[in-house]
Amino acid sequence: MRYLVIVEKGPQSFGAYVPDLPGCIAAGESREEVLTLIRESIEFHLEGLREDGHPVPSPSSSSEVIEVETA
Repeated sequence: MRYLVIVEKGPQSFGAYVPDLPGCIAAGESREEVLTLIRESIEFHLEGLREDGHPVPSPSSSSEVIEVETA
């Protein structure tokens, strides 16, 4: 499955979350680190859902980049 991951750069670190998997988050010192950690978080999250007998949500989020002119 391919889930949309949102990566945000903060003042001193990076954060990531998965809109289709509420509570599935990660933080790291670099973009590369946070992407590694969010992959692990997704795998752990899905494993937990399965173990608890909950359905695994299908990916449904998408993204677009919108270009606008600034004054």
